[in-house]
Amino acid sequence: MTLSFDPDTLPLPVGHFIDGRLVPAEGIIDMHRPSDGKPYAGCPLADEVLVDRAVETAKKALKATNWSGVRPRERTVVLQRWADLIESEAETLAKLEALSSTRPVGHLVAGDIAVSAEQIRFFAEFADKEGSDLVPTDDSNLGMIMTEPYGVVGAITPWNFPVSMAAWKLGPALAAGNAVVLKPSEMTPFSTVYLAELAIRAGLPAGLINIVLGDGPVTGTAMTGHPDIAKVSFTGSTGAGTAIMTNVACTGIKPMTLELGGKSPQLVFADADLDKAAAAIAQSMLSNAGQACVAGSRLIVEECIAAPLAEAIVTRMEAAKPGPTWDETSEYSPIISKRQLNRIHGIVEAAVEAGGECLFGGAQMDAPGYFYQPTLMAVRDSSSPAITEEIFGPVLTMQTFADEEEALALADHPTYGLAAGLFTRDLSRALGLTRRLQAGTVWVNRYSRSRDHILPTGGYKRSGIGKDLGREAYHANRKSKSVLISL
Repeated sequence: MTLSFDPDTLPLPVGHFIDGRLVPAEGIIDMHRPSDGKPYAGCPLADEVLVDRAVETAKKALKATNWSGVRPRERTVVLQRWADLIESEAETLAKLEALSSTRPVGHLVAGDIAVSAEQIRFFAEFADKEGSDLVPTDDSNLGMIMTEPYGVVGAITPWNFPVSMAAWKLGPALAAGNAVVLKPSEMTPFSTVYLAELAIRAGLPAGLINIVLGDGPVTGTAMTGHPDIAKVSFTGSTGAGTAIMTNVACTGIKPMTLELGGKSPQLVFADADLDKAAAAIAQSMLSNAGQACVAGSRLIVEECIAAPLAEAIVTRMEAAKPGPTWDETSEYSPIISKRQLNRIHGIVEAAVEAGGECLFGGAQMDAPGYFYQPTLMAVRDSSSPAITEEIFGPVLTMQTFADEEEALALADHPTYGLAAGLFTRDLSRALGLTRRLQAGTVWVNRYSRSRDHILPTGGYKRSGIGKDLGREAYHANRKSKSVLISL
């Protein structure tokens, strides 16, 4: 199978997806390919009227199909067929996503698409295995905690991992018996539309998934503030999450799952395996060019090993070669937009002006499109913008410490607490620091998720509320009701 393709000839499903069919719409928001900067399409913009239509469609579909009341195994079987189709249509999904996103097509087929199918299967199995509980009461009563779906869930996904993030939202919500109205990013919408088409082909009743395209201020605001959206699930920046919380508070109280920004530390002690640490740290920044909320963008290293570790990381950064996302041999990703590229460089320049030292990189790459050099910066002042701001690019800062307490103090970010990495051979130290690190996920002697979907993800502080993945994500899509029966 040859995955490389001509970006100028790929047909696109331009439109919303409502009631089981594509609703063609005019492209209003200009879209540019990150790999070469060329305009290639327009994204439609769903207004309040169209969002209301999608929500009403979802409500009617829930009632007409009794999706929440069917034998739970039926939901499982439909979702499993959907996962099978995702795998069989991996090439088409990958090409649609690679065209507009920062994800190389080869990475998508081997990684994102395959993992998304696994996640759908994982959540499908909860449908007939998680339910209500009998609870202890006195002999004259019967106590139960019953759970039931919310109804219509509103989901908003980011541009950095479009299919994967859609699977995070759709899988648990549908398995739990809900319908979903989902807005993908206006920069990467088309693979999500095709993902919804596959769900209908798999036998999911029409109307249970509705995809509305548009931006945050218009479409996202209409969704999250809609009175018939019973629960909101969002992955994106802390700023956007704050806007969503504000909108929900102003229009009606509803539960939310928010996975937001991060500025995650990676602590390396002198007893660590330096080759293993360097490989994991470099890969965490090279992967998707650092455009991930969990990117380990703050290296905090024991003073005596700072120089050799930095050298080992730079050696790996030097090997990064830019290439268009539609070439199956490409490994290093572009930045999503010219605006974001300029923002990254502006923060790097500001950090240098504030006293930081650029040890490697620090400039746009000499290549078509929006590619930025992998960058390593030595930073002494924790008030540097390279430390305080989520850069969302391939920029790694380095600070040094003398002992554990100083390492923890540097790791503790005033705003974020999404993830953390820890490299040491000392088991006692690893377990002790894991308890003290203020992060929703801690990786020890690695810096990446595995394909164990039972592990939830979510942040502390302003990195979010609630969890995605794991059984927690399934339970987050059901509400509980206490029942007490007098016997």
